[in-house]
Amino acid sequence: MRDLMSDKDERIEPPQSHEKGPAQVSRRAMLASTGGAAAAFGLGGYALARHLEREDAASSTHPTVTTYPFRGAHQSGILTPAQDSMFSAAYDLRDIDVRLVRKLLRDWSVAAEQMMAGELVGGQPLADKQAAPIDTGEAWGYPASGLTITFGVGRGLFVDAKGRDRFGLKSRMPKILDQGMPKFANETLQSGDSDGDLLIQCCADDNQVAMHAIHNLTRIAFGKAVMRWSQVGYGRTSSTSKDQQTPRNLFGFKDGTNNIKAEDPTAQLNEHLWVQADDDQGDWLAGGTYYMARRIRMFMEVWDRLRLGEQEDTMGRDKMYGAPLSVAAPTSASQEFTTPDYAVRSGGDTLVPGDSHIAVVSPEQNKGRRMLRRGYNYTNGIDSLGRINAGLFFVAFVRDPRTNFYPILSRMTRSDALTEYLQHQASALFAVPPGIGAADPGVAERLFKGVVE
Repeated sequence: MRDLMSDKDERIEPPQSHEKGPAQVSRRAMLASTGGAAAAFGLGGYALARHLEREDAASSTHPTVTTYPFRGAHQSGILTPAQDSMFSAAYDLRDIDVRLVRKLLRDWSVAAEQMMAGELVGGQPLADKQAAPIDTGEAWGYPASGLTITFGVGRGLFVDAKGRDRFGLKSRMPKILDQGMPKFANETLQSGDSDGDLLIQCCADDNQVAMHAIHNLTRIAFGKAVMRWSQVGYGRTSSTSKDQQTPRNLFGFKDGTNNIKAEDPTAQLNEHLWVQADDDQGDWLAGGTYYMARRIRMFMEVWDRLRLGEQEDTMGRDKMYGAPLSVAAPTSASQEFTTPDYAVRSGGDTLVPGDSHIAVVSPEQNKGRRMLRRGYNYTNGIDSLGRINAGLFFVAFVRDPRTNFYPILSRMTRSDALTEYLQHQASALFAVPPGIGAADPGVAERLFKGVVE
């Protein structure tokens, strides 16, 4: 039988040019691409008309025609303005040679660069009718939709379950990965939905574009890695840019107001977000960061029956405008950003309850420690009691989770009034390598230096 995973079948040609920064695809090029796709797939006039109708509804500044560069000092999908959709997945590596691990990351990188540019994987995926298409095809004719693809590496890339060196990389494992995420109160983690050896986060302004990216990268991994868990997210629950309004979670409240934004001063980003050269394993990880995820079930049916005042006391914010409860009779959305007053009055009263969510997790109450939040809502059907199985896929990026994440999460799970309505069901920790340089064949090249020639 012909080897379906031969180098010939899996060859992916890199794109001929690279984007210098966020760019807009021309309307003419986009529509020409759409028409070409219709001809290639034999779409009928009705289907093509409906597709063009959808594209005509978008202006040249619509987010679906935005592209982001794959290469740069930092990976995309971190400070990039948070898109509307997310599809993330973790993978477990097979027992393969370290050279195949690096080859997989290089192949993923080539495909990611093509897809982020709005191109199909492999350039001409239907050139050989006697071979399986190189690109799976479900995003043929779709614009780039602001697609970003972010890669991470987990503890399993360095050691196996017994702590033995898997690929000759154990000496380069950051202590943060070696120690792992600690246990927290009131969590019921499902091991099959947690952690992993490799991570891919795909974010886009079109669900199908994000799906297309994960689909193709999973196909490329065949024989080298198998998907461990995946999570689809919608309706971003945080903003990464000051140009974005703070969205609402499934409890109807604005959350994550005071977290890191892309416009923050470089010094603050270096302090809280980016790994520095003198940090542990900074020789290969500087310019990168750490990814933490928590799948948090939200018991909405219980929450829905709370009095409005009790909901607001639990969150510490006004539900309509998002203003801290220390703001008397808020009337404007801008008051969301008013610094909360946590002072204790005579008699021991506070304007913002001490066990409210913002009082427990805000930077002001945690030595100024901050994180970049990039979470999404999720819905996974219903449970055995007929309740909506939904919640928050919480994602945070920080320079060091031991100072900027673990202490805050520990306080939340022990003393936050909101915890009564939540359950932490899955968890993940990955190191996110720095951006891919202009001459780099793939992500995490510095990690393999001296180990793979």
